[in-house]
Amino acid sequence: MRDRIKPLLWAAAVSVPLCSSTAHAQAPDPKFVYIAPPPEVEKVIWKASAQAGLILATGNANTVTISGGAAASRVDSKNKLALDVNAAYGQATSYVAQDRPDVGVVGKIDGPEEIGTDTKTNTQMWNVKLRYDRFFSKNNLGYISLAIGGNEPAGKQVYGGAQVGYSRQLVKTDRNELLAEVGYDFTFELYPTVVPNPPPDPDRLMIHSLRVFVGHSLTLSKETALITGLEGLFNVNPLNAPGVPEEVSPFRDTRVNFKTALSTTIYKNLSFRFSFTARFDNVPAPRPALALPYAAGFTPLAEKLDTLSEAALVVNFL
Repeated sequence: MRDRIKPLLWAAAVSVPLCSSTAHAQAPDPKFVYIAPPPEVEKVIWKASAQAGLILATGNANTVTISGGAAASRVDSKNKLALDVNAAYGQATSYVAQDRPDVGVVGKIDGPEEIGTDTKTNTQMWNVKLRYDRFFSKNNLGYISLAIGGNEPAGKQVYGGAQVGYSRQLVKTDRNELLAEVGYDFTFELYPTVVPNPPPDPDRLMIHSLRVFVGHSLTLSKETALITGLEGLFNVNPLNAPGVPEEVSPFRDTRVNFKTALSTTIYKNLSFRFSFTARFDNVPAPRPALALPYAAGFTPLAEKLDTLSEAALVVNFL
């Protein structure tokens, strides 16, 4: 049962967001993936899981958010290949004033006919991740991963990249595992519109970074486990970032991702998971366009800190 819990925890499928703070400001998910060395067995182990979520509110508050994802992996004594796919889409409807000169007093709302609704997309994201791990020994491995996705409410039409590096298992006991990784990260971002007074190549941004990651797995019982990960990405190349008038020097575009997830088996292949994610980006992307255009020379940036809480039911097929 313990071996079943870990793949469920770090399956990158999107689950139901319970609460968030500027949840669309950054990339939807941290780029780290906790990978524990497989047991020393000769047979090939396949795993697959899927999950879906829905938030629906009607009446005075009108919102709908749907999410779904799937994860699959193949593990043998020397190799692990993992694929994660997730997506989420949501809309929110709010009441707005519709001033009608032909009804009542101009500039005031005189009746229900001057109250309308406005529906906007507040969540629109997708993400695909593929990671390969090569186990050189019980405690040492190399990894390479590829990712691509989109998050238009965050101003990112397409984003993606690749990672490569070295991973080391530092501690391994019956209840605790501690893992450390160091490597290289490449990230690109494509923006849907050109910002005012843009720098060179304003529609895209390419970042080369040093990656450092620490992950901890705590087995609380046969059915329950807690996994925590902390990732730091530090740019090594100077950048001309949209909305930033001066050149961004190396190590200034620091990104820190934190995630903790608690998973417990409910019944056979059905598990419940709760997770909390915090993302910090010292040089965030420009905010998406609003109804009115931004003035020349003004480009507002997204919030630096982005948090997300999730709850999900996970079904493990293999």
